[in-house]
Amino acid sequence: MKSLAFIHRNDTRFAIGDFYPALSVFSYQELGNTTSPFLLLDHLGPGRLAPKSTKKGVNEHPHRGFETVTFVFAGELQHQDSTGQGGIIGQGDVQWMTAASGIQHTEHFSPAFRERGGYFEMLQLWINLPAKDKMSAPRYQSLLNNTIPKVPLEQNAGYVRIVAGQFQNIQGIAQTFSPMNVFDVHLNKAHQLTLPAQHGDTTLIYLRKGKLRFTEHEDTLEEQALAVLSSFDTDVAITALEDSDLLFLSAPPLQEPINGHGFFVMNSYEQILQAYEDLKTGNFGKPSD
Repeated sequence: MKSLAFIHRNDTRFAIGDFYPALSVFSYQELGNTTSPFLLLDHLGPGRLAPKSTKKGVNEHPHRGFETVTFVFAGELQHQDSTGQGGIIGQGDVQWMTAASGIQHTEHFSPAFRERGGYFEMLQLWINLPAKDKMSAPRYQSLLNNTIPKVPLEQNAGYVRIVAGQFQNIQGIAQTFSPMNVFDVHLNKAHQLTLPAQHGDTTLIYLRKGKLRFTEHEDTLEEQALAVLSSFDTDVAITALEDSDLLFLSAPPLQEPINGHGFFVMNSYEQILQAYEDLKTGNFGKPSD
């Protein structure tokens, strides 16, 4: 089994547009290629939006070179982008947006949710694209709750929702550019679970709620902290010390340079400058030949 390499924790809350509180769980600017191909994870909420709120969310902004994956646990999010794709995602839904050569989009609370108000909680994960795919065509995948495979665990231990990758020979529905496991997991107190990861994989667990122990090594993970596992050995064994909700990520690292600035993540500084130039000249979002 993989052992714990280290625990990474940030406790400062901030605002992303109208989303508050927001927690930066990790980013490539802190950890570099340690978490490759996973670039960044933000935890939005838990928070409450007042009824008839004038707060919208995040207005139009560009991305290039990577993918954003947004998980909605409470509330309702409306997406609209420059390719004409869009829609509303609610509780249990996942939005997988491939920015690639360039996309501009808005991320707003839906009008209906702003009218009625209520609690919201979301995660947004950034996933790097291989260099050969960074200038491919943008793509949007709306992964609705009732289409995401959900595997109930034995002895009423909880469940695993397979967004991408494979668990117990069941395949997730997201299309990915490189192999990876992206699971939304609930594990009830006192139950154990073994999650799949290969030797050499980057393997991360973000504990949204609860408390976990790494079964064979006795290390514990507290709520809203990130566990970075060793790249050696295979699989991860965990025990829930409390009812726990977690995001499990595992993938081979890309082993390519990262050069990022703001909304763009490329492989070189020259490519970052080109992204700004393309944005100015109207070539943003046009795939390379």
